[in-house]
Amino acid sequence: MVKLSVIVPFYNVQTYAPDTLRSLRANAREDFEFILVDDCSTDGTADILRRAEDEIPGVVVRRHKQNGGLATARNTGLDAARGEYLAFLDGDDWLAPGFYADLLAGTEALGCDFVRTDHVQADGRTRTVHRVPHGRRGEVMDPRDAILPAARTTSVDYPYAWAGLYHRRLLDRGLLHFTDGLRTAEDRPWIWRLHREADSFAVLGLLGIFYRRGVASSLTQIGDVRQLDFIRSFDQVVRETATDRDAQALLPKAVRTYCAIISHHMSSMERFEPSVARALKSMSAAALKRMPQDVLDDALDSMDLQRATLLRRLRRRPATAKEVAAA
Repeated sequence: MVKLSVIVPFYNVQTYAPDTLRSLRANAREDFEFILVDDCSTDGTADILRRAEDEIPGVVVRRHKQNGGLATARNTGLDAARGEYLAFLDGDDWLAPGFYADLLAGTEALGCDFVRTDHVQADGRTRTVHRVPHGRRGEVMDPRDAILPAARTTSVDYPYAWAGLYHRRLLDRGLLHFTDGLRTAEDRPWIWRLHREADSFAVLGLLGIFYRRGVASSLTQIGDVRQLDFIRSFDQVVRETATDRDAQALLPKAVRTYCAIISHHMSSMERFEPSVARALKSMSAAALKRMPQDVLDDALDSMDLQRATLLRRLRRRPATAKEVAAA
């Protein structure tokens, strides 16, 4: 039986893929499989993955005929996965040797639905440790209890799918697939759904995932229209949270986080193409009008003056159908 399936999407990362694959080799085990999804790369990535099939134990390659984005690529991997546990890695990141064996042992000892882990951010030669924003380590808890408070950073604000391990029962319950076609912020509805609907989780203070920041091809570095998918993503978070049994308690957190993300993007307008910047303003204004207005009022009252002023001004901005359609 396959114990662990690791799903790794790749798209035009020929510079970094060899590091990723070397780290997978250093984590290989007889009962592990590595599902490498080539999301229709146009550089040398496909050739690198073809060689990996012969060189790394447990590698399975799946190829897309057209680019679908990270969420769709992960779903392809999930559909092919056979493991009792599942993990994710991005095609430009890497792992410490033996990390997955340690993570699996820790997770099995706890017996919970999923665990979250810390990670190391690699920015050039700089290394920075990022911790799961949850103080209790190695203790099994109800994931719903880690969503609040609304005004503080919590586990749902640490959305990285690759920073954890997930039991197959979550896949069988339909909780691990991503919203197909989302190009950015695809982890946000996913992590909220996990915390609302899974039965148990824990945090393990393991360090062994290295997240490469500042990659030129990463969507976080590109100011094109794909960035605006964060609106679709957070619309889904708010919409699904509104139907939750604890909606009254949880909606303030979802709305406040959405507002913070809109403010963040509005404060860095210079990185967007002009047409995208215009669409960002229009679509953000429309998003604010879609939110539960009483909850939005409370959220704005709780934010600092600069962000609250920006968002209130944006809220009053008329959103034209032409601008929204252009995005």
